[in-house]
Amino acid sequence: MSSTSPFFINGAPAAGQGGGTVEVRSPGTGERVGAIPAASAADVDAAVRAARAAQPAWASTNVWERAELCHRIGDELGERVDELARLQSLEQGKPLAESVADIEEAAKLFHLHAEDAVRLHGETMPSTDSRKRMFTFHRPVGTWAIITPWNFPLLMMAEFVAPGLATGNAHVVKPPENTPLTVLKAMEAFEAAGVPAGLVNIMPGGGQAGEALVTHDGIDAIGFIGSSATGARIQAAAGLKRSVMECSGNGPVVVLADADLDAAARAAVDGAYLCAGQVCCATERVVVHADVHDAFVEALLREAGRVVLGDPFDAETNLGPLNNEGVAAKMDRHMADARERGARILAGGGRRSGMPTDLYYEFTVVDAVPEDSLLSREESFGPVVPVITGRDDDDLLRIANDDKLGLQGAVFTRDMGKAFRFMEEMAVGQVVVNDSNSWWDVNMPFGGAGGRGTGWGRIGGKWTLLDMTDVRTGVISV
Repeated sequence: MSSTSPFFINGAPAAGQGGGTVEVRSPGTGERVGAIPAASAADVDAAVRAARAAQPAWASTNVWERAELCHRIGDELGERVDELARLQSLEQGKPLAESVADIEEAAKLFHLHAEDAVRLHGETMPSTDSRKRMFTFHRPVGTWAIITPWNFPLLMMAEFVAPGLATGNAHVVKPPENTPLTVLKAMEAFEAAGVPAGLVNIMPGGGQAGEALVTHDGIDAIGFIGSSATGARIQAAAGLKRSVMECSGNGPVVVLADADLDAAARAAVDGAYLCAGQVCCATERVVVHADVHDAFVEALLREAGRVVLGDPFDAETNLGPLNNEGVAAKMDRHMADARERGARILAGGGRRSGMPTDLYYEFTVVDAVPEDSLLSREESFGPVVPVITGRDDDDLLRIANDDKLGLQGAVFTRDMGKAFRFMEEMAVGQVVVNDSNSWWDVNMPFGGAGGRGTGWGRIGGKWTLLDMTDVRTGVISV
């Protein structure tokens, strides 16, 4: 059982008043990893008040000092990679190697945004009045509510808190119910780095705590990563507060007739087993040209042989269990619907028996997936590669865009003209050419296509700093 404090308020571990209990069980073994109180409305209020009290002084702190603090946090997290990674794999279920990479990237984000913040410049603009000089500069928005999901608990918290601290904001973080312990344990690194009291507060809890947080009058803005359904409820409750919303994705992997089929198959498999497919930019749909369908499926099945389902702490494992029964049940529904609609299950297709828990799902390949099936229409969030066939390039593009969750897509082709066409015409926020749909870089502005159910704003590089600051304009008469 993990020895973390239930909350982190105003710069120190805190017991709080509590609003029920959050119990964390390992999806890999079923053992209880920890049980902590869920935040009550009073706990949320205390955290928001602490954040608001601390934020003005931090906003006035020289940007170079803010950057130095972020560098120290990155260093402290780097010293704790092994400990935090083991805890994350225990409560989340992903293979240990993936958790190590997550924690290392979280540490890297604090260094990255430290450097970005000191280079966040304004500009001088000409005025129609010759006696006026106009210029712009950036100021922090204020106090942010940060709500993050269970698939990358510390990394996705860092994606907001690192740029937020670097630009002078304060934060109240509600980590996910299923995986709060890694975030709470990471607060030891924040304490060691000397983060001023109140700038980062951690409030585990469920929907009631989340609602109390996003509707609190002391919250200026909301940073959310999670499902589109939850994002819509948050936005409806929050009203006109500033927000960055990174929501569900059902982005396609498009395989054109001239593609390197081995590379496309390898990338499709990679994007389906990372974090057991529980990634917003996972391989959710593969749309393949009819002329190369058979050869692609053969390559896909060969690549599927690389996937090893098992104990997250076994070095041979690259596919761990699903995190919770809700996502496993969704996979069950999607597979049952696919069978009823005549799709062909070529590999996997269900939960593996004889494992420590019922959350180990076989790596699954499904062919002849109907366009109106759940595998096509919804984000499955599991280790599955659904294959849909298109007649020609126009048909491939039509199928790719026939979905509201266009977060990130991929296209495989040797023709740069076709690559540019799909980059420009696919209704997604990012298009990766000739690599996995789950490819990511810390400098990449990541987010959905406008108006298609995937949210707004951008996670990554300087783009998050821009979203977490206001552009101010100064006008001087001379």
